[in-house]
Amino acid sequence: MSKTNSSEHDRKDLENYSEKGGRSAGIDIDPEAERKLVRKLDMIILPLFALIYCANFIDRTAIGNANIAGIQKDLGMKGFDYNIALTVFYIFYIACEIPSNLILKSVGSPWISFMVFVFGIVSLSTAFVHSYAGLLVTRVFLGMAEGGTLSGLTYLLARYYRRSELVLRVGIFFGLSPALAGAFGGLLASGLLSVNDFGVVKSWRKIFLIEGIITTIIGILSLFILPPDPADPINPTNTSNLSKLNLNQRINRLKLFKFTEEERKLAIARLDADQASHTMKTGGKKERTNWRLIWRSFSFTTTLCSFCYLLVNISFQGLSLFMPTVIATLGDFTTVESQLRTVPPYLVGALWAILCAYTSFRIRHRAGIILFSLLLMVLGYGIAVGTSVSAGHARYAACFFSIIGGSSTGPMLLAWGTGNAAPDTVRAVATALIPGIGALGSIIAVWTYLPTDAPNYHKGNSLNLGTTSLGCILVVVGWVYIKWENAKRERGERDYRLTQLTEDGKSVEEKEREIEELGYLHPEFRYQT
Repeated sequence: MSKTNSSEHDRKDLENYSEKGGRSAGIDIDPEAERKLVRKLDMIILPLFALIYCANFIDRTAIGNANIAGIQKDLGMKGFDYNIALTVFYIFYIACEIPSNLILKSVGSPWISFMVFVFGIVSLSTAFVHSYAGLLVTRVFLGMAEGGTLSGLTYLLARYYRRSELVLRVGIFFGLSPALAGAFGGLLASGLLSVNDFGVVKSWRKIFLIEGIITTIIGILSLFILPPDPADPINPTNTSNLSKLNLNQRINRLKLFKFTEEERKLAIARLDADQASHTMKTGGKKERTNWRLIWRSFSFTTTLCSFCYLLVNISFQGLSLFMPTVIATLGDFTTVESQLRTVPPYLVGALWAILCAYTSFRIRHRAGIILFSLLLMVLGYGIAVGTSVSAGHARYAACFFSIIGGSSTGPMLLAWGTGNAAPDTVRAVATALIPGIGALGSIIAVWTYLPTDAPNYHKGNSLNLGTTSLGCILVVVGWVYIKWENAKRERGERDYRLTQLTEDGKSVEEKEREIEELGYLHPEFRYQT
């Protein structure tokens, strides 16, 4: 057969493959059944994910509350020892993001439960350290355990929800959790410092002990509450021979939430219906991880969202870690009074994060809302730079603006990047890459509010004003790029990517696989603005 005839034959085979809906024969989606399934997922997943990330955030920032409760004095810390301890955590946090998500893609949701359990144990252990070296060791293991939590939860959401639905769900669990965790962490810390000591566990040690115990319990419970992946074709409840089940399938038998067969098929149909083309439908199955897809994850939109996230993290995480210390400079407050004054900004931030996520979901738009929230942060740090510590009320108002803007911007950037990433491997890496690179901002944040800059913290606030201003510019650049790229696809200027696959000498099976792996590069894929 000539090369021309072979190419024409392959093209017809690919057309037939497309008409059949790829590997998965589509099923009609009943709107009422879909609403019931989404409602069921929301009731199970969102409260649990919010609780998990609350625990993650509280355990991570507990050291901020412990700092004003005397941890540096008790462990003989001096100079920049405290900042170094914070930096060590984020180094290992970043290093574990992508590997953790690739493990999650392979083994499923029990990996999340395992990580939550481990960082609960590590946090609990911090209550019993008696030296600076011991604190550094716990920060290393805490960073390794917490590294893949946010990215893993976001990846799991993408296995249950459509692209258009992600922003609201990410906004709820990620936008709500840090704000509530900041508020609850401050209340819990002030409460624990006010009660009697637990034997040898005194002062700041009570914060780590109680918060660690709570997190450990959440990790154990999540193992039985997290729903199985909808693509799992085996219903463990119908399998009597336990020896033939793998560990994940045995755990699925004990789960409190299970899909019915109809719900599982509907969940898969929803994932397939969300694909750009029939040729990208896989029946919910995950493609094989390979280096080409991992490298392809570093797209323009993912890179832009990652760098914007880094800039936001410099300001938001820095203020989160040091806000008790910053507020303490605004008046003659006791330790408990300083803790309590950190609560209101976080509560208002939580409400704003939910409002932004809901608005974005309804109008199907991300960039403009992100830009507005960033401008609130610019306003907050502008006030902080333009005032001194004597203007206590103005500076406290600046904390509100900065926390409110940061509470919504991080979740919106993560949802924006995740919604524009495909296929599954690319999405798994992107959901790790955005908070992973963003966590570099947390390392910088550790060094923004230095003791030598107290009490006005002019340098730290000026840096944060600059980073949030740059973030505004980058969001506009991303917005313009997406509109430009979508327009090119509408005009058919990216169709060559499919044409090339039908004209080379590869087998039909190889071409089918490569079409499925095109993901965001597929000519029919449209970026979300």
